[in-house]
Amino acid sequence: MTALLRLVAWLLAAAVTFVTLGPHDLRPHPILGQHGDHALAFVLVGISFGLAYPQRRWSVSALAVLLIGLLEIMQLWVPGRHARFADFVVDALAACVGFAVSAASHRMMAHLAKIPTR
Repeated sequence: MTALLRLVAWLLAAAVTFVTLGPHDLRPHPILGQHGDHALAFVLVGISFGLAYPQRRWSVSALAVLLIGLLEIMQLWVPGRHARFADFVVDALAACVGFAVSAASHRMMAHLAKIPTR
């Protein structure tokens, strides 16, 4: 199960990277608005990495924030793209929310596992 979660997490990270830095013609059009789409994508990335690496959640979340910043900066070299601090903030906060959701779900599942069944 862990291997599958890790595969999904890395595939999501690759998809977000491609959409961020890839050719303009292959980028999807915003459905929820620019910040809404960013938030949804990075919440999913945070949840998936949080579930895939539960024993390293703090270090993975810190690394995610750093890499989100790097991804934003890399847009300076992509024609037609721009780096915005507001985008970084939305993306980083959304990823952190995803990590928090994964931690809460992990604790809830652990608690439910301790409850005796009748």
